[in-house]
Amino acid sequence: MSITRYGAEGGVGTGGQKLPFSRAVEAGGWLKVSGQTPMTDGEVVEGGIVEQTRLAFDNALTIAREAGYSVEDVVHVTAVLTDARYFSSFNKVFSELFLDHPPARICSVQDLVVDCKVEVDLTCYRADRA
Repeated sequence: MSITRYGAEGGVGTGGQKLPFSRAVEAGGWLKVSGQTPMTDGEVVEGGIVEQTRLAFDNALTIAREAGYSVEDVVHVTAVLTDARYFSSFNKVFSELFLDHPPARICSVQDLVVDCKVEVDLTCYRADRA
């Protein structure tokens, strides 16, 4: 089984710091997308939980699409919210994105290392790439 690393050269985080991890890693039909926050060009985009959730998922799904996976291939999501009061708004966006093919998920409340409201990662699977 081969392993493909996407963005292994490292992305850019807040303050222009070079990030020391791959944006995603694929092996045996599985794709793991690293945690994504509501950032554009290395800076957190201001906004409420709905806007930040949409952008975090958009960032994660863009990476998945670049690797050849679609939203239908998402089998698991890990979500971190910084406030439990964001849960129902997060669920609204989540439902809109995944419609009739919701993945498994864990959602927790924790502090994040960047100043935003949400971070998400994805696990995708395609049997034809196994």
